[in-house]
Amino acid sequence: MATKLLPLRKLSRILKVPSFLSSSSSSSFRKYSYLLEPTRPLLDLSDNVHQFHPPSFSRSFCSRPLDFVGDDSRGPATIDYSLEAFQISSLMHEGEFHRLADSTIHGLQEKLEEFGDDLQIDGFDVDYGNEVLTLRLGDLGTYVLNKQTPNRQIWLSSPASGPSRFDWDQDSQAWIYRRNKANLLRLLETELAQLCGKPINLS
Repeated sequence: MATKLLPLRKLSRILKVPSFLSSSSSSSFRKYSYLLEPTRPLLDLSDNVHQFHPPSFSRSFCSRPLDFVGDDSRGPATIDYSLEAFQISSLMHEGEFHRLADSTIHGLQEKLEEFGDDLQIDGFDVDYGNEVLTLRLGDLGTYVLNKQTPNRQIWLSSPASGPSRFDWDQDSQAWIYRRNKANLLRLLETELAQLCGKPINLS
């Protein structure tokens, strides 16, 4: 059966081909025939969908394993004496600590008051209140001793040597600064003798 071909002019109207293509010139038709072809998408998403997967990001923000804990993860030590000394002082019963600390501080108060009776220092004063012993030496400075119950320590603030923390040492039966092995009573005797120009016995 013969196929009936539509005239070029009628075909151009159906496909809405530009008028310049409706001419009978076969060379012009071949030249611009690509315009009649369906436009191919620039990118076939169905064939290349794998190319558009977003990159997978790791949930880990650390280059080291999560269970790794290095020495640099620890902050600076807040206590400047040995761990062994801290453990020993922490084992002391609170009642025993108060007994030893109160005995030391009250004994110092009496000795210092006697010491001040023979001194000619303006502003000399010994005061005890709220578990804090304060020794004022006028222009020479002020000493402060107080109990630190949670640490089982006696803290000293000295105008000569600065702050110190003393733990009870069972072997020597004395309050010892673990950092330099200083004895609380010996330290006070040495500093007061130098500041006041008169020896003192605090034992």
